[in-house]
Amino acid sequence: MDDHGDDFSVWVGDGQPDPFAYRTEEDWAAIAGYVRHSANKLGQPLPLCLPGEPQACGRSSRQHVMAWGAELKARAQRVIEDAAPSPAHATYASGPLYQHHLATLRQPRA
Repeated sequence: MDDHGDDFSVWVGDGQPDPFAYRTEEDWAAIAGYVRHSANKLGQPLPLCLPGEPQACGRSSRQHVMAWGAELKARAQRVIEDAAPSPAHATYASGPLYQHHLATLRQPRA
């Protein structure tokens, strides 16, 4: 996978406040590893290109979290489509059901 979302700053610009500044590079590397592992379970293996790995590409762990998160989301969509007995079922699972789960995840924990 060569696409690591390098053109993202063109869309939003630089200088935006960083809501995740509390995460360290090590935190992002662990998350990237988890996301890659999950994506690998659903398709072709992603490269070992995190900082310090044999095929290091020079991008940060945080950039990998975003790029591989997008890859995981696409692979999950494909799983939904393959499992759905009809296009309507796939639309429901990837639309309203997905939005419900996302809203639940966004709620602050008590």
